[in-house]
Formats: sequence, structure tokens, C-alpha cells
Amino acid sequence: MKLFYAPNTISMSVAIALREAGLGHELTRVDFTKAEQTSDAYLAKNPKGRVPTLIVGDKALTETGALLEYIAALVPEKKLVPTDPLQAFKMRSVMFYLASTMHVNHAHKMRGSRWADQQTSCDDMTSKVPQTMGTSASYIEDECLHGPFILGDTFCVADIYLFNVCTWLPGDGVEVKDYPKLAAHMAVMETRASVQKIRELGILT
Repeated sequence: MKLFYAPNTISMSVAIALREAGLGHELTRVDFTKAEQTSDAYLAKNPKGRVPTLIVGDKALTETGALLEYIAALVPEKKLVPTDPLQAFKMRSVMFYLASTMHVNHAHKMRGSRWADQQTSCDDMTSKVPQTMGTSASYIEDECLHGPFILGDTFCVADIYLFNVCTWLPGDGVEVKDYPKLAAHMAVMETRASVQKIRELGILT
């Protein structure tokens, strides 16, 4: 397996998951400062021009949530996805929220051109980010964390996804310390060997 990633992006979720799963892999950095994500070579792997991309054999797999579930399925003994249907639903409901709402809120800060052409519109979206990300943090705090992890005492791939997205909060003008359960979740995630390793590798800075 080969993971194409960019530091501090959503792709670090997959890097963490691969470590949690104990799966061998290579890492290839995509340099956004050189627009490598829009190069012909990279677009041939991922026509969306985004990260992550996970190469497995001759297949290029994309989309963070799907990749996390794929990795979990390769190592069922690790129980990174719960077998109980209701618990699995709870896990996925958080992951879908992160993908469809919280990540989009964050993207409005620097990626407004995906939704608007006028600079004033992009500026307005940027100015709204602290509010929308704060609203999302409140939702996670009040509705999604039921212990140290999303599923109480049980770690799952949704915890990786949540940790990744919440590393963006300080840069988005949101104080993590204002959300005690979220702050506790971030702290316990920082103790995991997988997270410490990606910091060492510069995937999370």
C-alpha cells in the first residue's frame, strides 16, 4: 500500500488508521505549495486532485471515510468498526457529519472558490468560519462524545476522523479548551502511538 498525503490535511486520518491497524505502507507527500495535487501525474491517480489517495495493488482508493472503513475491514480483529449495528450506526453518523458539515465549514476558510467567484463572497465565507466551526464543536461536545471516545470506552475509526478535523479548530478561531469533552478526547488521542508517530513524521505539525 502507498498513501499519498499532505501534512495537516484530512489525509492524516488514513495515516493514523494504517498505524492503528498495523498495516505496512509507504508514504508519499503531495506538495500543495507546488500544486502537485493538480499535476497530470497525480490526477491520473485521483482525478479529484485531492488527498488522501491510497494505492492498493493497481487500484487507487479515495475518500477518507471509505478508506477508514476499508482499513478496518482488513484487520477485523482490531475491532476498529463495531460489530453491533447500533454502535456502528453511531460511529458512521459522526463520520458522515464530519465529512458533510464540519469539514465543509473548515474548507470555507481557504477554499471559497469552490462555491463562489466573487472575492467578497469568499471573504464572507472566511469570516463565518469561527462561528460555523464553533457550532460544530458544540454539536460534537453535546451529542457525539459519550466518554473518552465517541462510543464511550471503545475506540473506533470515527475517533481518528474526529481528532483530525479538530486539529483545525485553533486555526479556525475556536478554543478547544472551551469544550471539555472535546478537549479530553484530543488529549487521549495525543497519547496514542499512532498519533505520536505521525507527529514524528511531520504529517501532523
